[in-house]
Amino acid sequence: MNEKKAKQQEAPQETAPAREQEDEVLEEVPAPPTAEQLQEELTKALAEAEDMKRKWYSVSAEYENYRKRTASARTQAYAEGRSDVVVKLFPIADSLERALAACTDEKTGQGIAMVIKNFGQLLADEHIEPIEPVGEPFDAAKCEAILAVDPKEGEESGIVKEVYAKGYEQNGKILRFAQVLVTK
Repeated sequence: MNEKKAKQQEAPQETAPAREQEDEVLEEVPAPPTAEQLQEELTKALAEAEDMKRKWYSVSAEYENYRKRTASARTQAYAEGRSDVVVKLFPIADSLERALAACTDEKTGQGIAMVIKNFGQLLADEHIEPIEPVGEPFDAAKCEAILAVDPKEGEESGIVKEVYAKGYEQNGKILRFAQVLVTK
């Protein structure tokens, strides 16, 4: 019996710390939030979500604008680079046209004419058009006057008489001004 009493005395001692732990756990559990607190937290969360959504739209729009700007700049730089290369070919075309004018051999003339034709096709493919101002009033936006000549009878003053070096334009942009002779 003594053993039973000893066990009973021990048992309540073992359960007492367990009860204290349960009491501590119960004390640590926070009280459930009130409806007002929940409503307040919801309002804050919705406002924060709306703010993040607005920022996301803004960043998306900025990125789209940036992408379009860089694509446009890249396209423009590429086109200008191509134009710069073609501009370097203009003096060669001028020399070929002078060679054709001075050529007396028919077969050589045909060969030079074929090269000039191919160059003209290259210009057409690049949307480059020659400026042909002969017989038109002098336009300083497209032509460069290198010499003024006296007009013949019946000719007006300020008219392009002859083109010394062809000018070229691409989509309204002058790549090279035409060098012309103009009547005084």
